[in-house]
Amino acid sequence: MTWQRELEELRQRVALAEQMGGADKVARQHGRGKMDARARLAALVDDGSFREIGKIAGKGSYDADGNLESLLPAPFLFGKATINGRPVVATADDFTIRGGAADAGISRKMVQAEKMAHELKLPIVRMIDGTGGGGSVKTLEQIGATYIPAVPGWSDVVKNLDTVPVVALALGPTAGLGAARIVASHYSIMVKGLSQIFAAGPAVVDGLGDSYKGSDDHQQAKEDLGGSGIHTRNGVVDDEVASEAEAFARARHFLSFMPEHVGQLARRTECRDPIDRREDALLSLVPREDKQVYSMRRCMEMVFDQGTVFEIGKMWGRACITALARLDGWPVAVLASDPSYLGGSWDAKTSEKVERFVKLADRFRLPIVHLVDNPGFMIGREAEMAGTIRYGVQAMNAVYKATVPLASVVLRRAYGIAGSAMSNAETYQYRFCWPSGDWGSLPIAGGLEVAYKSDLEAAEDPEAELAAIRERLDKVTSPFRSAERFNVEDIIDPRDTRPLLCEFADLAWRRLRAEA
Repeated sequence: MTWQRELEELRQRVALAEQMGGADKVARQHGRGKMDARARLAALVDDGSFREIGKIAGKGSYDADGNLESLLPAPFLFGKATINGRPVVATADDFTIRGGAADAGISRKMVQAEKMAHELKLPIVRMIDGTGGGGSVKTLEQIGATYIPAVPGWSDVVKNLDTVPVVALALGPTAGLGAARIVASHYSIMVKGLSQIFAAGPAVVDGLGDSYKGSDDHQQAKEDLGGSGIHTRNGVVDDEVASEAEAFARARHFLSFMPEHVGQLARRTECRDPIDRREDALLSLVPREDKQVYSMRRCMEMVFDQGTVFEIGKMWGRACITALARLDGWPVAVLASDPSYLGGSWDAKTSEKVERFVKLADRFRLPIVHLVDNPGFMIGREAEMAGTIRYGVQAMNAVYKATVPLASVVLRRAYGIAGSAMSNAETYQYRFCWPSGDWGSLPIAGGLEVAYKSDLEAAEDPEAELAAIRERLDKVTSPFRSAERFNVEDIIDPRDTRPLLCEFADLAWRRLRAEA
């Protein structure tokens, strides 16, 4: 006697599950320019590596004799796969089934996916497309009562943030729990024109009053309320891409810098870029005129292993560039001032971004390289209204609490409390300064008239006296005067930046490996 009948039923159920919401719903999904959940999983992971878990879970319909007639699969797919040859938990919402709503699914599937990640120490990738939340108004009528909301398994979501890399891809309109699942990640992506994120969609917002009036065009209303142009500029989501394929590529790239879990070290890659490469263009990068800007991104391309700089959060907190990169093949986390935005001054959003990024680097044991040109925290009424000093101090606290090795390179300015936040002054200062360095408790140029007020008032020619004072102070503020007193460790030829940072990376990873 064999189990052929049961195996036939299994094949039938598998075939029904693979139909997802049905041919019409799948065609509608494709008609919106969106891939279906199964195609997304295949495109994200290494070819042929996805092994689905709970494939036949769903809601079956039976005839009078108890025989299966049809199956509505759960709108959430997950399984084990590999990305870049390394194991991951890959998940995808299926929008073709009730718009991906959780009340059409089986909550235990989502909970098990999250548990699998932290219990087996595997990175998790969430591809989110739909509400993913609780019931609709019609569902409440069917139940006959309402309830105090609870999210099954949210403690596992929180646990994953402390134990494994979490990547979230918004691949359609996402509201409520779907939006929360995107934000509860280490790296998040939206697809321009395809993804929207909101606590509640346009119809709900309009229904609650006149705080928002959506466009007559439903798609445009969703964009206006929660498109990528909003959320990649306010810090809700890290990055915006042009296509789903680009989202998958960036997710894979991000994970290539990460360990598989906290407690494991990230991997070194082969480096074909000479560690002793010295770029002559660095000599003229920083202009002599202190108000002129320059490209910090150009500096990064010249200093780090060629082609390895992976910027994160480019559109928000723009006074500081945050990126992953490599030095001699070793992965590092990079903070880099951007003098082309607010002169490099940290505003509230920049400080928030720095804090989050430093915590990410520390959690996954990535050494930090800080390229500094920071004239201080942003000042003025707007900055005060935004609570800049609170966010700035929180960023500084993150730097001081970080336990991974940190090296800083001062290219130009380092002023005030923000300047001191470039590294932990209580630890060994692995620090290099360019001859263009300019630092202090406050910019001297801005305080001359106040500091020398009586001298200027007494002078026969105040303008000549001010010029003479400036000339004297230019000598005092020379970075070499600081080096004489060992207030800075080393003034270097800018061309030596890459070789010295490669030396730092080798020593930093030597320490990290010894601690593992």
